[in-house]
Amino acid sequence: MTTPGRPAALAALGEGRLAGSWTLDPAQSQVRLATKSMWGLVPVKGVFGQVSGSGTVTGSGEVSGTLTVAAASIDTKIKKRDDHLRSADFFDAANHPGITFSVQAITPAAGGVTVTGALTVRGTTRQVVFGAAVSGDDSTVTLDAELPVNRADYGLTFNQLGMMAMKSTITIHAAFIRQ
Repeated sequence: MTTPGRPAALAALGEGRLAGSWTLDPAQSQVRLATKSMWGLVPVKGVFGQVSGSGTVTGSGEVSGTLTVAAASIDTKIKKRDDHLRSADFFDAANHPGITFSVQAITPAAGGVTVTGALTVRGTTRQVVFGAAVSGDDSTVTLDAELPVNRADYGLTFNQLGMMAMKSTITIHAAFIRQ
């Protein structure tokens, strides 16, 4: 039974109807990266072309899972910049092919959920907590979130002439289907 004002997906989570295994649908999911360059004057946006993931929900509503993007799949529409982002100056995709987020908990919060987990970039893992919107039903669940990150926290400190912002935003649209 859905509580008034509470999205159906949150009600289903609380009622145990989402228990089971879930797989990320890469055709319906997208992970984007946004930052600023040229001393904060030029927005830089990119999308990761390869994303995968899976998760498990227990009968009591506990959630665990992993979302991984291929670091080499970054596409900002400028090949020279993309090659530089894949290099050891940034993602070091040859040695660290995946950027991974491991979900440790998802808890209901005002207007959505709070997601707690660990983000690993270039072999450095940091705990992160962020809000997300949830929608869906018993067969498909979608999470939408924006995660602010400081790239220096993950060893991505290259910054020629101080032109690039250290703060970036990861935008996630993750659609999961029941296995």
